[in-house]
Amino acid sequence: MNKKIVLTGDRPTGPLHLGHYVGSLRNRLVLQETCNQFVMLADVQGLTDNVENPEKIANNILEVALDYLAIGIDPTKTTIFIQSMIPEIAELTVYYLNLVTVARLERNPTVKNEIHQKGMEKNVSVGFLAYPVSQAADITFLNAELVPVGHDQLPVIEQTVEIVRRFNRIYGEVFVEPQAMMPSNEEVGRLPGIDGKAKMSKSLGNAIYLSDEPDELLKKVMAMYTDPEHIHVEDPGKIEGNTVFMYLDIFGTDKEQIVQLKEHYQRGGLGDVKVKRYLNEVLQAFLEPIRTRRKELAKDPAAVMDILKKGTAATRERAAVMMQKIRQAMKINYF
Repeated sequence: MNKKIVLTGDRPTGPLHLGHYVGSLRNRLVLQETCNQFVMLADVQGLTDNVENPEKIANNILEVALDYLAIGIDPTKTTIFIQSMIPEIAELTVYYLNLVTVARLERNPTVKNEIHQKGMEKNVSVGFLAYPVSQAADITFLNAELVPVGHDQLPVIEQTVEIVRRFNRIYGEVFVEPQAMMPSNEEVGRLPGIDGKAKMSKSLGNAIYLSDEPDELLKKVMAMYTDPEHIHVEDPGKIEGNTVFMYLDIFGTDKEQIVQLKEHYQRGGLGDVKVKRYLNEVLQAFLEPIRTRRKELAKDPAAVMDILKKGTAATRERAAVMMQKIRQAMKINYF
């Protein structure tokens, strides 16, 4: 009865990958046992930089939901809902816009970095600039107490706390101040792409998806970045920054075998191909039950969408109660 409310989610811009699993999905499996967890399909946020391609967002609602269910998110323990179907979030966003200055939004490090990464400096929409305000509404319309985030998203939580404090100061104590749940070690919470880049990303084309078929997975593993100076089998190799060994550390279950492989690789005499084939076996074993479950669920898309419909309806019931409190505090509950 006293479980804390947790709010988390994803932009439905494509199927989920191993980076999502390491960064957030596996943590949600733990949180659904200990907290009152809400997972949001953030389609409104997805539209901030896909406004001319709404089909991309709409088509991936089901894809992301399938990934959630396939990895073990249980709709009897976790409420999954669609952001755009909760109009109370949009209403609360409008109220919050009066509490934040444009200058403050422009100083938000997360927003600044994403604007630069997407090359939007000269053509930033109001929706994109103000998405931290929308995220503040996402968090607070449920009065969420905990929000799992990476270190790069911490400024968004800080801005939410600023908004909450100003609202409470002006209108009275309505909201709790949400707390960020960050991984104790950022390296543990982030998986590099197969090209060795710092982050696995759909847009960079360096991702292994939860739904990848065995042949596609093998192809990606064999193309993985290792040690560029490990040219010949007999050459000593480096495991630091070696993507293959990073993946083995996370997904490998035979830790003694992995230690032996590292020692052999470092002293020379172990080729990249052999190590990659071992990693392929590890990842195939990890993904096979997820793929099987996903395919089974995909046979009945209506049932999956019904889960989202029920989760959204339950979320909206809570939103309506919260909005009554908010309107009363703002003295705009006229009827």
